[in-house]
Amino acid sequence: MSEFVFKMPDLGEGTVEAEIVAWHTKPGDAVNEDQVIVEVMTDKAAVEVPAPVSGRVVSVTGVPGDKVAVGSPLIVFELAAHAGTQAGAGAVGVADIAAPADPGPRSGRVMASPANRRRAREAGIDLATVAGSGPGGRIVSADLAAAGGAGRTVVTNVSAETSAVPSAAPETTEIKVIGLRRLIAERMSEAKRTIPHFAYVEEVDITELEALRVHLNGTVPRGAPGLTYLPFVVLALTRALESFPQCNVRYDAAREMLVRHRAVHVGVATQTPDGLKVPVVRNAQSRSVWDLGAEIRRVSERARTNKATRDELMGSTITVTSLGRLGGIASTPVINAPEVAIIGLNKAVERPVVHHGAVVVRRIMNLSSSFDHRFVDGYDAAAMIQALKDLLEHPATIFIPKVNIP
Repeated sequence: MSEFVFKMPDLGEGTVEAEIVAWHTKPGDAVNEDQVIVEVMTDKAAVEVPAPVSGRVVSVTGVPGDKVAVGSPLIVFELAAHAGTQAGAGAVGVADIAAPADPGPRSGRVMASPANRRRAREAGIDLATVAGSGPGGRIVSADLAAAGGAGRTVVTNVSAETSAVPSAAPETTEIKVIGLRRLIAERMSEAKRTIPHFAYVEEVDITELEALRVHLNGTVPRGAPGLTYLPFVVLALTRALESFPQCNVRYDAAREMLVRHRAVHVGVATQTPDGLKVPVVRNAQSRSVWDLGAEIRRVSERARTNKATRDELMGSTITVTSLGRLGGIASTPVINAPEVAIIGLNKAVERPVVHHGAVVVRRIMNLSSSFDHRFVDGYDAAAMIQALKDLLEHPATIFIPKVNIP
């Protein structure tokens, strides 16, 4: 017998360490080459690390939440005598935060995404006992629900007398902050710590916009997805940015350089089961309102279902965020660094307002925005929101090219 020490591999793009999200094996287990042994996360991506060799696990380094430096021992295998020459580092399958690739069926391996593995752990479900209905026997969310879902509780060795008395719920529950949630926490903290936020809230009369939206939705086939407010706001934003290019910027802190973009790559803040993600609608300025609606739905759904690629989650130049019916009256959205601006949509409601000298019912929606005050002056921030307001209150102007009158 001989031992093989597998070290944390170099996961590329300047990664110096990775956080352990979940171990899929433990000391004493026999594993096969290419069987996933651990899920780790870098600042860029989630990674399923397969075993480089077949053998028995002697020891592992760290628990979920711990960070292991690249090149440090990660796991030790005991090899059979005939396998002693195996010394390759093994391939490491890199996927986006949301989208590990499906490696196909392999002997001795339970196939499930990192998100479903985590749900199973939290629910106390042994994946080895779950029949997968996905491609090649892969376990999907519906399989977990059928097996007991998040509410499943496993109780063993309980006497009849004890089981008849309901146990008191614990006063507290400790939840370790790891993985994507840790990454979100770090980025939010960094944004608030380093960026002086300038907040600006303005109300917008979207009565005419609502009439246009309803009319356009009436032209689509029954059952086809219609337009929400978001594609109109995104299209109007691209028009407003033509006059305020200083808001379509990414700040390169290492070089102390503002990188102004001609194209508008809009990040769409999306709530997912794993936390907030920001998929990107690229070249929004060149898309129609229908194309924008379709692309927003596409990238948001891919983010929610853990299918978004790394490219689909990177490179936005300005972000929009909407809580839909939960939008409230006003909010103070946190800037998606390294951008310098974020626009938030609040709830649209009908209320009485003075319009052309008379009190009438109009549909009103607030826009809540935040700007990096280091690089966007308050006057310019307010002026950009006013330009956006004007476009939304006169929606026909959203579709008319800007004309420079001499």
